[in-house]
Amino acid sequence: MNDVLLASLVALAAAALLMVVTALAARRLNRVAVVDVAWGLGFVLVALTATVVGLTTGGDPVRRWIVLALVSTWGLRLAWHIRRRAVGHGEDPRYEALLGGPLDQVGLGLAVRKVFLVQGFAIWFISLPVQVGAVSDVRAWPVVVAGMLLWAVGLVFETVGDAQLAAYKADPDKPLVMDRGLWRYTRHPNYFGDACIWWGIWLMAGLGSGWVAGLATVLAPVAMTYFLVFATGARLLEKTMMQREGYPAYAARTSMFFPLPPKG
Repeated sequence: MNDVLLASLVALAAAALLMVVTALAARRLNRVAVVDVAWGLGFVLVALTATVVGLTTGGDPVRRWIVLALVSTWGLRLAWHIRRRAVGHGEDPRYEALLGGPLDQVGLGLAVRKVFLVQGFAIWFISLPVQVGAVSDVRAWPVVVAGMLLWAVGLVFETVGDAQLAAYKADPDKPLVMDRGLWRYTRHPNYFGDACIWWGIWLMAGLGSGWVAGLATVLAPVAMTYFLVFATGARLLEKTMMQREGYPAYAARTSMFFPLPPKG
């Protein structure tokens, strides 16, 4: 328990430091949306610090390095993708709506309370399985392997879905709505992929460490799934998308989150 507490405290400090740096960068650039790039990097930083703690305490070394590699692959890809997508664009309208105006008008203090503190805490909380797994022994390798497979499914949905959407946007003869490839079966393949990745990490690092560790950390992937579906993900995006021509008809025949055969 002392090892878990140490890993958790170090992870919390790392997430807090990252949010301080990100908030300062946001003030300099006058863009709160830089926090979206820091989101993926935050999980990489937490996984790295938890791994360092594990090297000095205990736990299974093979699983520890596997988890670090998989979290880093996901986090670095996501940060790179969001950074590339944001080039040439201004502030994300969602943050202006949340704060009640642009950053230079509402002030950094409000952004810290409503955005940076919330996201820093979310990074720490959602990464709880990573923190526990870094200092714990493996109790069930089949569960760890199952988690790796689910992580792989999630990464495929994320990367393929993002690539298909980019190709759609670049197509001069594109239809009104993107309904090709994975988007034919789910309106948000990237969000579904994210959920699979973090349920996979929970299987590897949480439940793979035993039932007690699994039950103690299961709220982490539950929270990530809630954010992806209801809070800042699919539901929020749907409010805007439903105003676009052709999207309501697409939504009527296509599952919002879980991939399912289209209706009709």
